[in-house]
Amino acid sequence: MHRQRRVLTLNPLSGEVVAAFSRRFIVATPAGELACQVRGRRLQVVCGDRVEVRRAGDGGVIERVLPRTTLLYRSDAFRSKAIAANASQIAVVVAARPSFSPELVQRCLLAAEDQEMASIIVLNKADLPETATAHARLEPMARIGYRTVQLSAQSDATPLRPYLQGHITLLIGQSGMGKSTLVNALCPGAGVATGEYSEALDSGRHTTTHTRLYRLGPDTALIDSPGLQEFALQHLDDAALARAFIEFRPFLGHCRFRDCRHIKEPGCRLDEAVAAGDIDPARLKLYQILRRRHLDATQRR
Repeated sequence: MHRQRRVLTLNPLSGEVVAAFSRRFIVATPAGELACQVRGRRLQVVCGDRVEVRRAGDGGVIERVLPRTTLLYRSDAFRSKAIAANASQIAVVVAARPSFSPELVQRCLLAAEDQEMASIIVLNKADLPETATAHARLEPMARIGYRTVQLSAQSDATPLRPYLQGHITLLIGQSGMGKSTLVNALCPGAGVATGEYSEALDSGRHTTTHTRLYRLGPDTALIDSPGLQEFALQHLDDAALARAFIEFRPFLGHCRFRDCRHIKEPGCRLDEAVAAGDIDPARLKLYQILRRRHLDATQRR
């Protein structure tokens, strides 16, 4: 029996990656959606990428990734994972139940700042009695300018719509926060699976297993991503990490020592700003923790 050869068309099609399943992808093209694979193993493709594909039988082969405007990813000392490309905004989804990690929220915001992306925080399940406490946990981020939208996706997601217009928005957050319910509310017909959370474990179950883009209009889209339990930032060097803290920016470059690490050096402008009440001491402490981890990981290599 002869193996049927895959025949590639001569002219490539331009398209947008609307779903990513490890090394398999769905690409939206002017001719319709194509199930695609990647040519070679070195080409990194993520949801939101604009690509060139060639037809191959009933599917296609991605041959080229077009230049990206943004690439959001997380990384630890051993590996990095790209999440989405060409998003202009992230929406970090949190809820009173299950409890969320304010530090993970901040890490997501820092990654977005590094890519010069806009950010909003979505406080979902606003009908829960614990919502006021959850809102208070977000107050330090609100004080430095991050917007919070409060809603209950199960009953009314419309408060979020004005913030989405004109953006490709990446929904990101821990499992169980209601991202899938939010997508179903904003994108009728999406049919994203939703799941309950565990009271005993105070955590949600992963119901989204791949990243998917949903068009809300010609210039507006949502990218739904699987739930996170951690978000490391090893890919940010010291200067990029410091600049990602937006309230640090007016003070950077003005320390007594040019190579100040902002970890108890004399004449550090960040320490002075904390003492003056211009920077939350918890934010400087988070920066120092992240910087030390980056230094430790570098020394282990």
